[in-house]
Amino acid sequence: MRISELSSASAVSVGTIKYYLREGLLPAGERTSRTTAEYTEAHLERLRLIRALLDEGGLGIDGVRRVLAALDVPDPAHLDLMATAQDALLAESDAEHPDDTRARAWLASRGWPALPDQDPLPGRLEAAWSACERAGIDIGEAAMDRYADAVEQIARVDVASVPTADPAAAVHRVVVGTVMIDPVLSVLRLLAQRAVAWRDFDGHHGPGPGAEAPLSPPASENGSGTSSPPGTPG
Repeated sequence: MRISELSSASAVSVGTIKYYLREGLLPAGERTSRTTAEYTEAHLERLRLIRALLDEGGLGIDGVRRVLAALDVPDPAHLDLMATAQDALLAESDAEHPDDTRARAWLASRGWPALPDQDPLPGRLEAAWSACERAGIDIGEAAMDRYADAVEQIARVDVASVPTADPAAAVHRVVVGTVMIDPVLSVLRLLAQRAVAWRDFDGHHGPGPGAEAPLSPPASENGSGTSSPPGTPG
């Protein structure tokens, strides 16, 4: 297909496609003349991935370039590809983080793999942990362990959903899936809090939130709440 057809199929303007070509994000098409080139379905799929990483994934051009470079390595290792995709997501925030000694010690106590010194995740964990403490929310290591146990179950679902046969699909799932599923998890957490609270506190005493109260017996005209026998003055 020509570049105009590639543009129509992808809903990306010709000017933007040419920009991606200049930046090396999109491979050049096969030249058919001095001014024209032919593009294939592979170009269309790459273009869709670029747009997904930029739009839904929230990456910048540099982040997309890093992810695509890892993707273009022959037979990329699954773990390396996942790490590169995660790093690209993290690189979009250049916030400074505090000393991460406590966070790294706690991570080691769980038996999770040691991370390189330059990995920003322990620092991000420490920053969030410290922010909770400053707000008066005390999260001790025991509570962190319980949270981590729950999050590991989510991580198992995440990792199991990442395609292993298609590197491009794996990148899409890690980057776009992480961004798009996070709001789902946030809402599910709120719903679970309501469900657990109802079971643990309200479930033994009456209907949960939003349930209709049981109907009361009809009150008599004398307002006593009991019906008067027939023939008895009200």
